[in-house]
Formats: sequence, C-alpha cells, structure tokens
Amino acid sequence: MLLSEQAYTKIDKELAKYPADQRQSAIMSSLRIAQEELGWVSTDVIAEIARYIGVESIAVQEVATFYNMFNTKPVGKFKVTVCTNLPCALRDGVKTADYIKQKLGIELGETTPDGAITLQEGECMGACGDAPVLLVNNHHMCVRMSQEKIDEMLADLKREAQA
Repeated sequence: MLLSEQAYTKIDKELAKYPADQRQSAIMSSLRIAQEELGWVSTDVIAEIARYIGVESIAVQEVATFYNMFNTKPVGKFKVTVCTNLPCALRDGVKTADYIKQKLGIELGETTPDGAITLQEGECMGACGDAPVLLVNNHHMCVRMSQEKIDEMLADLKREAQA
C-alpha cells in the first residue's frame, strides 16, 4: 500500500459518488488525495491509483500529466505557480515570474536548494483582472502581486518552510 488507510477511505468516498461503470470519474480526486498526502504523484502512485480504482494505468497517467496542478516529480514544500498567459502577461505576469526567479535564484520548474519553494509557470487561473496572479500549493491564490507583496510572501513561505 503506497497510501495511508485514510487516503484509501477518502478515495472510497469519491468512488461512491459515481456509478460502478464510471469509476474513472474519480481519477482527479484520487490524484488530489494522493498528492496531498505525498506531495507528488510518482509513476508507482499513478499505477496504484489505477489498480485501486480499476482502470488502466494510462487513464490515470493522462490526467496526471495533462493538468499542471499535479506534480509528477518532487516539488518543494511550497509550489508557487505564476500565470503568464496573455492577459496576465500584459499585466506583468512574465515580469513577475522573472522577478521571483531572480529573488529565489532558480528557473521555472526548479526548486530552491533548501527544498522550500518550487517555481512553476501556470495556465490561466481565471483571475485575469487581478493580474499578476500566483497560486501557492494549488489552493491559495495571490492577486495583484507587486514586488513588495512578492517579497513578503516569499519571506513568509521561507519562514514557514523552516518551522
């Protein structure tokens, strides 16, 4: 068993929402549950989810690699995703990504040497009017991110990573 008993219980609750012939509908939720527990979804975890749900492994792999919310390789304690799609790019999304890269000393897709922060480029987050937009660990959206707000956010994340 690659996941905890609690994770399998949560997956069972997701499976119960769908008819027996539609078990693949629980793939996204199962991946989310696994990632929340492990921090990322390895090929072994993807295969385990497929086995547990009763679908082909490729079906789970397709979902895990299509959506950028799923980490298919280890990430830092905090994953900061910067929207650089056109509307955000026009409102300093790319400049924001460049600023964070410079502050952290890493490139997009990399993790700080201390393992605290991974920086990623993201797709539209649906908050174009609030650009530049960042997403922390797929759950916390940060909007209208000035350099001062970025500095404060990064300091807070680094502090929390060390705690």
